[in-house]
Amino acid sequence: MTQRFSDLVSRLPVLSKFSRLPLYDTPTPLQAMANSSRNLGVKIDIKRDDLLPLAMGGNKVRQLEFYLGQAKANGSDTVLITGAVQSNFVRLCAAAARTQGWHPIVQLEDRVPNTDSHYASSGNVLLLQLLGAEIIRYPMGEDEAGADANLDVIADRLRQNGKRPYVIHLGLDHAPLGALGYVAAAVETRLQYQVRGIDPDHVVVASGSGLTHVGFLAGARAIGWNVNVLGVCVRRSASLQIKRIKQRAMETFRLLDSDYQLKSSDIDVCDAVLAPGYGQMNKPVSDAITLAARQDAILLDPVYTGRGFAGLLHHVQTGRIRPGDRVCFLHTGGTPGIFAYGDQTIAD
Repeated sequence: MTQRFSDLVSRLPVLSKFSRLPLYDTPTPLQAMANSSRNLGVKIDIKRDDLLPLAMGGNKVRQLEFYLGQAKANGSDTVLITGAVQSNFVRLCAAAARTQGWHPIVQLEDRVPNTDSHYASSGNVLLLQLLGAEIIRYPMGEDEAGADANLDVIADRLRQNGKRPYVIHLGLDHAPLGALGYVAAAVETRLQYQVRGIDPDHVVVASGSGLTHVGFLAGARAIGWNVNVLGVCVRRSASLQIKRIKQRAMETFRLLDSDYQLKSSDIDVCDAVLAPGYGQMNKPVSDAITLAARQDAILLDPVYTGRGFAGLLHHVQTGRIRPGDRVCFLHTGGTPGIFAYGDQTIAD
């Protein structure tokens, strides 16, 4: 166990009961976005999980520690995962599998309409090829249960051939082990703020599968931290995402053996910058990406962090985040995705 993780376990001992594969050993930086803060009239700190040290980083490194901890405990030699064509999770899973000498099989779902050749071959797809992942295609991109089930079929065939596959299921009918990575991240972030003697008023995070969002929320509440966690929808409408976050949060509290009673005020999601849908560019997102790059040299991706930061800007513009408030923005990575979208990412 690394010193970094032992510090977190000392604050939340229940984390020690889960199998975990260490993939990094130091906290990610918490840094000020000085120029954006000054221009917007709020104090923005950015939690740099894009700097996690595995194949261009990102939030899924934290989640994979717990999935692959179980895979290692099971004696697995093959890992299977599903995601969108430009999935950061898929890319990082393939990379993590290679560090263990395991064979990665990745299923790419057609979730995003009207894409071009850059989207199909650049960014994360290029990195998957470099990592030597076995790539299969799944044409029904919003069929979450079906995508998981297809992996199970492949895994059954592998077992018949003497392999020991481990499937990372992302659907709602499987335990949210990945959320534990952001339970730990919430403890880590809280400790960083305590050292500084300050506290944020809000934490802003892109909310897709929901495990980063609910993990941070559950981790914060489990240690008595009542910070507002604001989720920015990247895949579903707010009405659908609220239901998903509620279910996943309650499941995560059960994993933590916590009797915390989730309140409606705990679940705060916004879909004001979602249209036209998952992985599709709009003006608020391109504006947010351009602003972060030109004011603070922070690179955001079109799918998650660009939309998340656009949501933060929306909350500032509408007064949900008030002048002088301190905001912690979770930079969940996704840098390779920039190259898959070409000049769509740059505002006019």
